Amino acid sequence: MVLFIDMKKLKILFALLFSVSTVFGQGYKPLKVDKLVTVSMPAEYTQKDTLGQHIYSANTDFGYLVTTVEPNAKDNQPLKREKDLKALMKNYIKGIQQQTGDGSTQNIRDTTVGNLEAKAFTLVTDDGNGNIQNRNFLVIYTKDATYTFQYTYPDMRKELVKSEAKAFFGSIRLSSELQRDDQYTDMNNASSAGNTLVILLVVGGCIVVIAGGWYLYSRSHRKNELA
Repeated sequence: MVLFIDMKKLKILFALLFSVSTVFGQGYKPLKVDKLVTVSMPAEYTQKDTLGQHIYSANTDFGYLVTTVEPNAKDNQPLKREKDLKALMKNYIKGIQQQTGDGSTQNIRDTTVGNLEAKAFTLVTDDGNGNIQNRNFLVIYTKDATYTFQYTYPDMRKELVKSEAKAFFGSIRLSSELQRDDQYTDMNNASSAGNTLVILLVVGGCIVVIAGGWYLYSRSHRKNELA
């Protein structure tokens, strides 16, 4: 009996196993970036402080990690509504894309970390020679500071970095002190919008039921008349 082995699948299997062992073998340690936010970084990270901005970075076997804490301006006006937060995030993503010139933002999505809303996306750049680089972002905005987490890697390692990227972003921990009103002040607006949606769905459902009942009644009535 001859055993045939799919070498391509075998390589992928070993690569995935290696990536998992790398995540746990590199000595990732919780890093308290300020009194409210913690993230796990490789033990040998570097720190740079510039004009109040704190930048923590580290190389991994597959990519490059960056955690940035940027205090907002002292005269920064608090956001009032959820839509203001979404607009701010949209401008932030646009600004990141413009910095790279021909970079494209992909897979933009809303997510949550702890009690806060966050934005995740990938910035893809190409040097023109087929060398494609991906930068996975997760951004959290609060009234006092903006937190940006990045995982950068070459496109050829896309399958290898999944475990490492998941471990990095999944390690972000927020203090229970951070609540949604640290992002925007009008909580009633968000809840009322949700209530309005529920009401519209209920009313729409009632209309469908009533319309369906009237159709069945009319059909039955016409049959009786013909009989």
